[in-house]
Amino acid sequence: MKCFVTGATGHIGNVLVKKLYEKGHTVDALIMKNDDYSIIEPYCKIIYGDVTDKDKMLQIIKDYDVVFHLAGIVEIRVGRKKELYRVNVGGTKNIIEACQTNKIKKLIYTSSVHAIEEPKDGELITEPIELDPKKVKGHYAKTKAIATSLVLNQESSDLETVVLYPSGIIGPCDYKLSNFGQVFTDYLLGRLTAYLKGGYNFVDVRDVADGLINAAIKGKNKEGYILSGHAITVKELLDQIADYTGRKKIKTKLAYWFIKSVSYLAEFVFWVMRRRPLFTHYSISVLNSNHNFSNEKAKQQLDFVPRDIMESIKDTIDFSTSHYLEKHGDKYRRKVLH
Repeated sequence: MKCFVTGATGHIGNVLVKKLYEKGHTVDALIMKNDDYSIIEPYCKIIYGDVTDKDKMLQIIKDYDVVFHLAGIVEIRVGRKKELYRVNVGGTKNIIEACQTNKIKKLIYTSSVHAIEEPKDGELITEPIELDPKKVKGHYAKTKAIATSLVLNQESSDLETVVLYPSGIIGPCDYKLSNFGQVFTDYLLGRLTAYLKGGYNFVDVRDVADGLINAAIKGKNKEGYILSGHAITVKELLDQIADYTGRKKIKTKLAYWFIKSVSYLAEFVFWVMRRRPLFTHYSISVLNSNHNFSNEKAKQQLDFVPRDIMESIKDTIDFSTSHYLEKHGDKYRRKVLH
């Protein structure tokens, strides 16, 4: 296949580009002007552009068998509303129009489980028939719901569209340090001294990339597939990190009502300090939401096989310690990146 990938230097994107190359596919990768593309350069042709530039997308998205649209903003903090809609919704509109105009055969869109309305506690969450941005929380989730609807409801008979809904992504090759990746590094740096109630469903980035490739080959037109992995509590996750690294386990549990009540203030303090907050009002809510996602449809139709979560946790730690941290005695320090 001749493939075009947006968001190619992101966590999923860089793994996808390499896997496509290793499977013998030709890859053109869309790169923002200031992106470091050294991690993918050996595996693809670099093309500069921005998904919000409609004319540029119409010009460059031509003669591809499949377009993988991953570019977007993941934001768990308050704010950046205009930018979220401009990139996540407006950028997706531009990609769809470019695919329609230039007769692209298939568009594979990476959405998120956050775009799906949360049912009652414990109820199994499956692929939705319709998405309603009014029924999901936070502007990130709303933009993903709107963009997903645009992809699934596009009207060109020449273009097939498939949507993937990944759950929380962990795993190696996290070169831009995602929100979940930061949890691992902050814990190893000793910045995390207490844990929160709740948990989430995590899936390995390598399994998501495999799911995307299989979706291009086996995915059905106008269908969506949840790519979820395994559920784990925050305490269990931190204990597994402690066991693997030999660090002391965290025993202090923060009261849910307390951390929720001070979350907005904490976000403001971190903003003043120009640091990304470890937990936000939105992420605290997510950790205490229903994350009982079903991946049966993806298993049956895309041959999706999520690996054991312990392999993902260990590989995430190994990548984080080698790329972001250095060990001094029995403690870690942040590595100075050049």
